[in-house]
Amino acid sequence: MDDQDIETKDSNGTVLADGDSASLIRDLKVKGSSITLKRGKVVKNLRLTGNPEEVECRDGKSTLVLKTCFLKKA
Repeated sequence: MDDQDIETKDSNGTVLADGDSASLIRDLKVKGSSITLKRGKVVKNLRLTGNPEEVECRDGKSTLVLKTCFLKKA
Protein backbone atom coordinates (compact mmCIF):
# COMPACT_ATOMS: atom_id res chain seq x y z
CA MET A 1 0.00 0.00 0.00
CA ASP A 2 1.40 3.40 -1.00
CA ASP A 3 1.20 6.64 0.97
CA GLN A 4 -1.00 8.06 -1.81
CA ASP A 5 -3.69 5.44 -1.09
CA ILE A 6 -4.09 6.58 2.53
CA GLU A 7 -6.30 9.60 3.24
CA THR A 8 -5.63 11.47 6.45
CA LYS A 9 -8.82 13.08 7.77
CA ASP A 10 -9.49 15.49 10.62
CA SER A 11 -12.22 15.10 13.26
CA ASN A 12 -14.88 16.36 10.82
CA GLY A 13 -13.84 14.07 7.96
CA THR A 14 -12.07 16.76 5.93
CA VAL A 15 -9.01 15.46 4.09
CA LEU A 16 -5.69 16.88 5.33
CA ALA A 17 -2.64 17.38 3.09
CA ASP A 18 1.01 18.28 3.65
CA GLY A 19 1.39 21.94 4.56
CA ASP A 20 -2.19 22.43 5.79
CA SER A 21 -3.07 24.28 8.98
CA ALA A 22 -5.37 22.90 11.65
CA SER A 23 -6.71 24.02 15.01
CA LEU A 24 -7.02 21.95 18.17
CA ILE A 25 -10.53 21.06 19.33
CA ARG A 26 -9.54 20.38 22.97
CA ASP A 27 -6.71 21.02 25.44
CA LEU A 28 -3.89 18.48 25.10
CA LYS A 29 -1.13 17.70 27.58
CA VAL A 30 2.19 16.92 25.90
CA LYS A 31 3.75 13.69 27.16
CA GLY A 32 7.19 14.10 28.68
CA SER A 33 6.78 17.85 29.03
CA SER A 34 4.96 20.38 31.17
CA ILE A 35 3.45 22.01 28.07
CA THR A 36 -0.32 22.08 27.54
CA LEU A 37 -1.60 22.93 24.07
CA LYS A 38 -4.79 24.97 24.43
CA ARG A 39 -8.01 24.50 22.49
CA GLY A 40 -8.15 26.75 19.41
CA LYS A 41 -4.37 26.85 18.90
CA VAL A 42 -3.55 26.76 15.19
CA VAL A 43 -0.73 24.47 14.13
CA LYS A 44 0.74 25.20 10.70
CA ASN A 45 2.64 23.17 8.13
CA LEU A 46 1.32 19.73 9.04
CA ARG A 47 3.37 16.81 7.75
CA LEU A 48 1.62 13.54 7.04
CA THR A 49 3.05 10.33 8.45
CA GLY A 50 2.57 6.75 7.31
CA ASN A 51 -0.24 6.44 9.85
CA PRO A 52 -3.53 8.09 8.72
CA GLU A 53 -4.43 8.82 12.37
CA GLU A 54 -1.31 10.93 13.10
CA VAL A 55 0.37 14.08 11.77
CA GLU A 56 3.62 15.82 12.67
CA CYS A 57 3.89 19.53 13.42
CA ARG A 58 6.25 21.99 15.08
CA ASP A 59 5.55 23.98 18.22
CA GLY A 60 8.45 26.32 18.76
CA LYS A 61 11.56 24.14 18.56
CA SER A 62 9.71 20.91 19.41
CA THR A 63 8.35 18.45 16.88
CA LEU A 64 5.06 16.94 17.98
CA VAL A 65 2.97 14.05 16.71
CA LEU A 66 -0.74 14.78 17.06
CA LYS A 67 -3.75 12.51 16.64
CA THR A 68 -6.04 13.71 13.86
CA CYS A 69 -9.14 13.13 16.03
CA PHE A 70 -8.14 16.27 18.00
CA LEU A 71 -7.69 18.51 14.91
CA LYS A 72 -10.02 20.58 12.75
CA LYS A 73 -8.79 21.94 9.41
CA ALA A 74 -8.32 25.71 9.57
